[in-house]
Parts: sequence; C-alpha cells; structure tokens
Amino acid sequence: MAIIKCPECGREISDKARVCPNCGVEIAGKIVKCFQCGEVYFNDQEFCPNCHHATHVSKPTNTINRPTSSQSNQQMEASPVSPNVPVPPTSAPKKSGTKKGMAFVVALIIAAVICGVTLYFYHSAKENKESEAYAFAIKSNDPLVLQTYLDNNMDAPQEHRDSITFRLDALKKVDNDWANALVSGSKTALMDYMARHPESEHIVEARHKVDSIDWADAMDENTLESLQLYLNQHVNGEHVDDANTAIKELKGKTVQSEEKAMVISSLRQFFQSINSKDEIELGSSVAPVLSSFLGKPNASKADVVTFMNKIYKDDITNMNWHLNNDYKIDKKEVGEDLYEYNVNFSSIQKIERTGDTNVQSMRYQIKATINPDGLISAMSMTKILE
Repeated sequence: MAIIKCPECGREISDKARVCPNCGVEIAGKIVKCFQCGEVYFNDQEFCPNCHHATHVSKPTNTINRPTSSQSNQQMEASPVSPNVPVPPTSAPKKSGTKKGMAFVVALIIAAVICGVTLYFYHSAKENKESEAYAFAIKSNDPLVLQTYLDNNMDAPQEHRDSITFRLDALKKVDNDWANALVSGSKTALMDYMARHPESEHIVEARHKVDSIDWADAMDENTLESLQLYLNQHVNGEHVDDANTAIKELKGKTVQSEEKAMVISSLRQFFQSINSKDEIELGSSVAPVLSSFLGKPNASKADVVTFMNKIYKDDITNMNWHLNNDYKIDKKEVGEDLYEYNVNFSSIQKIERTGDTNVQSMRYQIKATINPDGLISAMSMTKILE
C-alpha cells in the first residue's frame, strides 16, 4: 500500500481506497500514475496534467505499478515528444460525471440543512406560541379560556396540560359551590363559600349578598343594638350611611338606659336635698335659670331654695319625698347630639309634725324638664286628691 494525493481534492489517501474519504470521488480503477513525472491523475485524461505526457493505461486498476525497462523503452519509442520539449497545452479533461455527483451530494446537504433550519424555527415558534397561551390560560378564571388551550394544544408538555386541567376542574367546582350558595340564599352558605374560595370571581357578589342580608336583619329589628352590629360587621358596607342615619333618628326618639338613669339621678338629688334641707345640694341640682318653676317663669336657684324653706312649717319635724317608679320620659333634640328630657311621674310626700303621732301623706303628679347637662330646667307639681 502506498500513500498518494487525491487527484480531485489533493488530500493524502491510500492507493487502495475505493473512494476518497474527503471529497468522495471514486479512486478504484480510475487513476493512473504518469511514467514520466510520477503525477497521479484520472485515467480518462489523455495527458498528464503536470508534464503533458500521453496517458498509457494497460488495464483498469487502482494499483500503481512501476514500468519495466522494456515498457519504458516502448513508451519512449512510441512518444515522439522529448521529455524536455514542451507539449502544446490541450483542453482540460472533462469530469462531468464526477462534478454532477458532487453537485448532487452538495444539493442534498443544502436541502437537509434548509429542512433542519426550517423545522427548528417551526418548532421554536410553535413552542413559543404554546408557552404564551399557557401563561395566559393559567392566570385566567374563565373556564372557556382554559378549555380552548387544551383543545388547541394537544401536543403541549404534559405538565402544562395537567396544570390547566387541574385549574379547570377547580374552577368548575367553584362554580358548583357558588350555584349551591345562591340557591340556599343563606348567610352561612355564602360565608362558607367565601372562606373556601377567597380568590373566586364571585367573591364581590357574595360580599354584596351578605351585606344585604345583614342590613335587612338590622332594619327588621330597628334597634340601636342591631344597627350598631351591622356597622361593626361591615365597616365599609353598602349601608353605612343609612345605618348612621337610622341610629341618629332612633337616638332622637328612644331614651336609652343610661339616659334614663341620668334623669332619675337628677330628680332624686333634687328631692333628697329637700328631705335633708340642704340648700347647696338643692341648688346644684337645678339650672341657673329655670324656664318655669311651680308656675313662676324664669325662676332662679334662689326661688327654688325659697320653695323648700316655705314648705317646712315650724311644726314639721321630718319630711320625706318618695318617688314612685312610674317615670314616663320623652326626649327632644335641641342641638347636635344634644337632648332635653321631659319627665312625668308621681311622688308621695310624707310629713311628721310635732305632737302628732300620725304621718301625713300627700300624693303629687310631677312634671319636670332635664336639660342636656342633667340639671332640672323646669318643674310643676299637682296635688292628687284622694
């Protein structure tokens, strides 16, 4: 075996090779070695491309044999051209078959590359489109969007399809739960739905329905307690303004327990001061000016003290005013959150006199007005004859 250069590409190859491993041109039976200069070339060429010596091929072979002396002499005799005399150049040998084969191979390679590149960009574009569709669908709360993704992306990654399917099933369950909550119409069912599905698209509607239910309950009771409960449960509720207005109206009409206690305390202080004949305590229980006191308009504290001293006759040893628990209290708004209270009640006056073992009792019907400061601003008494 000898190493030669490929006549086509010039790559060093074995003279036993069937084809050139570099360019693919056929070697076996297709080459010859010039006896004149030793150049290896294709045997279908008439002249050596190096020295232009005429080609002599005895038989097809891919083995290059050295010529014998007799063959050399015959070659020399047959050739009229001296090795030192240049031979006129001839046209380049035709290698159309080889070139066509090479062109076909190159065309196949180019076609394969083009197909590969096309497929790459196609799959890349398809993957990008699927990724965008997945990103959009996984954030959606619309079952139609999720189902459209599954229908249009049958060959999407399995993990993507599983995620979308799971979300679709979850949304369907949410819709079923919402339908059940609506049918029940109860606050409990709606609250349970909101607790289990805090991110549902129906959460706003559910809150609205709960707000409406609580407001209806508050209005049915129409008490300060029920209205305040609504405000506590719905700080930013839809009926906050209505609730505050209703509370204000109720406060303007309804005497609350603490208001009743204040009114009674003021009246007791007044009559206990009379029982103990305490001028200072008596004066502190009335307003500086009373609109009316026992028929006298614009009465002063001094007028009230005078009344107390007047009813204590010289023979009276003890006096006790007992207030009956029959208060009827009305209230009237006289300013912003300021109220005046009109009270109607009965009282029994018991008097003990000197030398009299009997206790004298008299019954009175009393009307009084208590101002926002808790002071008596008007009073009248009517004796009840029995």
